[in-house]
Amino acid sequence: MNAFSRRGACPALSAPMQTGDGLLVRLNLMAGGLSPKSLIGLGESALRHGNGIMEVTARGSLQIRGLMPASARLLAAEVDALGIAVRTGVPVETGPLAGLDTQEIADPRPLAERIRAAIAEAGLAQRLGPKVSVIVDGGGRLGMDAVTADVRLAAVRMDAAIQWKVSIAGDGQSAKPLVIVEEDAARDIAIAILRMVAEKGREAHARDLTARQLTSLASWHSFAPPSVLPDISPTRGEIAPWSPLPPIATGAKGEPAAKLPISPLEGEMSGRTEGGAVERLPVPARFPIGIFDLTDGIALGIGLPFGSMPAEKIIALNQYALTLDAAEIRLAPHRALLFLGLSPTACRSLQQAATTLGFVTDAADPRTRIAACPGAPACASGRIATRDIAETIAAENRDLLDASVTLHISGCAKGCAHPGPAALTLVGGENEAGLVVDGTAKALPAGYRPGYDAARGVGRIAAAIREARFRGETTAACLTRLGAAGVTELYRQE
Repeated sequence: MNAFSRRGACPALSAPMQTGDGLLVRLNLMAGGLSPKSLIGLGESALRHGNGIMEVTARGSLQIRGLMPASARLLAAEVDALGIAVRTGVPVETGPLAGLDTQEIADPRPLAERIRAAIAEAGLAQRLGPKVSVIVDGGGRLGMDAVTADVRLAAVRMDAAIQWKVSIAGDGQSAKPLVIVEEDAARDIAIAILRMVAEKGREAHARDLTARQLTSLASWHSFAPPSVLPDISPTRGEIAPWSPLPPIATGAKGEPAAKLPISPLEGEMSGRTEGGAVERLPVPARFPIGIFDLTDGIALGIGLPFGSMPAEKIIALNQYALTLDAAEIRLAPHRALLFLGLSPTACRSLQQAATTLGFVTDAADPRTRIAACPGAPACASGRIATRDIAETIAAENRDLLDASVTLHISGCAKGCAHPGPAALTLVGGENEAGLVVDGTAKALPAGYRPGYDAARGVGRIAAAIREARFRGETTAACLTRLGAAGVTELYRQE
């Protein structure tokens, strides 16, 4: 652990990444979850060796911040001593309630495990970049539609049989569909896609595959949806013949990558993307907050505001969960913890305690619509107190933050918490808190005001929306009518 991972790599336990507030470690847990005692132990390690900030990412990984080189090694040893198993290599992810969700179409875990084994057998982990990922989504109340991946396999019902829709490069809305097949073929096609990506080098993603390669994949099986082939190759003249062991398809010399309607992989609050969830419409945000029926019992979902909480509060919540006989905690996309093994009475009690501690216990909480990095003073790169601003805006403008918008508050122009565009972005810089309308933190702000007063500027925008909004109109639609120049002027007003 003498060399730290470069920006763009995954900050795993063995390769922490330098960020503005020290080294960061991301733990991608093995299937299942943690016991309350294990999560308490991690919280205590975060206090001893880091700055005490713990995060659950948009993909459902756990992050510990503010480490130093020596303390990162100590943390790794303590994670090992706690018996916490973490994944390495190509992420093959399933939903947080995989195998337990009563509304699940199929249990995705067996297929995911077969794909992991095939990746290992083919030696692909060493040839693929750290951001390449696979999702196996069995559906259900907490599916993985809003999480991006290079390869997506989603369970679908075809008459009386369960099949798997294979898509590439995107989330549940933007990924390009290729084929619908049975489980064995789905595994083989997923590995074929990863082989093609690996052939292009460690910087490549599925979005870089050529049109010829895509048509080769789509023709793999006779169940390919007829609508797919014309989208990829209007002439259907580039379809390679099927082979049980197809070679890695290569495009003609100089052939450009296929032009697909694919969203870029979006990020975390870590200082660098891990290919995170895209918090935007039209993909519905099924926040894992509240009570969910399981095949055996119930689960209680509790969110971390802006994905982050002090370790002391996570420890306190889990100490109380222990007294209520919680059996397991699973990390969930959309930055939440799922508590399993509780009785209905215990769920209500833990929910109340979480509310008192400041956790998110209502899926309609306006904080779920705000992406905010740690900011100042937690992060050395942060120019504004992002979390303080976010809390004020959420408390004062609940009606502004409907499901049509994401508000991004970034301590600097890196935009770690939400690299994609947001309806409104506040970004810290030399001129205090700048406003970007319908853009990213990297864009040049159109207006500024002091960081300590940024929430008041957003409040002026909210007041104008309340006055101008038509009945039934969303915040996003009203912002569009007001126009970027008008919104910026509202923000600037004293």
